[in-house]
Amino acid sequence: MINIVLADDHKIIRDGIRALLSGESQLNVTGEASNGVEVLEILATRPEVDVVLLDLNMPVMDGFEAMEQIRERFPKVKVVALSMLDHENYVYRIMEAGAMGYILKNTGTEELVFGIQRAAQGIRFICSEISLNLLKRNKDLQQHTIPMGFADSSEKGTGDLSKREAEVLHLIAQGYTNAEIAEKLFTSRRTIESHRQNLLDKTGAKNTATLIVYGISKGLIRANAPVTDEPA
Repeated sequence: MINIVLADDHKIIRDGIRALLSGESQLNVTGEASNGVEVLEILATRPEVDVVLLDLNMPVMDGFEAMEQIRERFPKVKVVALSMLDHENYVYRIMEAGAMGYILKNTGTEELVFGIQRAAQGIRFICSEISLNLLKRNKDLQQHTIPMGFADSSEKGTGDLSKREAEVLHLIAQGYTNAEIAEKLFTSRRTIESHRQNLLDKTGAKNTATLIVYGISKGLIRANAPVTDEPA
C-alpha cells in the first residue's frame, strides 16, 4: 500500500484527485493540505506517508520551499510535483531539489498512477507531455548532456528489444497511453504495461523521457519527428 498526501490550495482539485485514485487498491490518500506548512504538519504526525503529491503554487509556503523542508526533515518521503507549469526551468528546479517526479495536472489517471508507483519505488518519473516538449526543444539530444532528473540510458546496459517492444516504444514516443496502445495493437492494457516495464528494465531508463532518448539513440525514433495523432 502506498500512502499519499495531496497538497494543493484548491479543494476541488484535491477532491478530483482523491476520486481518481479511489479505485486504485494499492493507493491510499491519507491526508490533504492546502499549503506547504500543512504538509509538514501532516508528515510530522503520520510516519506512514510514502508520497506527497505537491502543487508548486500555494500560499503561505509554496511547493519549492516545502520540497526543501521535506528533503531535510523527512528524507524517506518521496515527492511528486503536480503542477500546471510545464516550463523546463520549473521541472529542473524541483527535480534538482529532490523531487522524484513531475506530473502535469492535465495528465490522465493511468499515467498519474504509474508516476506515483514509480516514485514510491525511488525511480524518477516525468510525465510524457513534458518529456516530449523537452525533446522538441532539444532535437539533437545525442550531442547534449541529458538534463538534470534524467538518467543516462546506457547506465544499466540496453539489452535487445523485441519487435513488439519496439512498436510499443514508438507509440509511447507519440504520446499514447497504455490503453490507447493496447487498442492499436489489439492486445490488453496489462500486456502493454508489461512491455513498458520490460522496456524500462532492458534500457535502464528511469522515466519516459530517458526511454525516448534511448529510442532516438538507437534510431528507433527520430528526434525531430513531429508528434502526431497517428503513429508514423
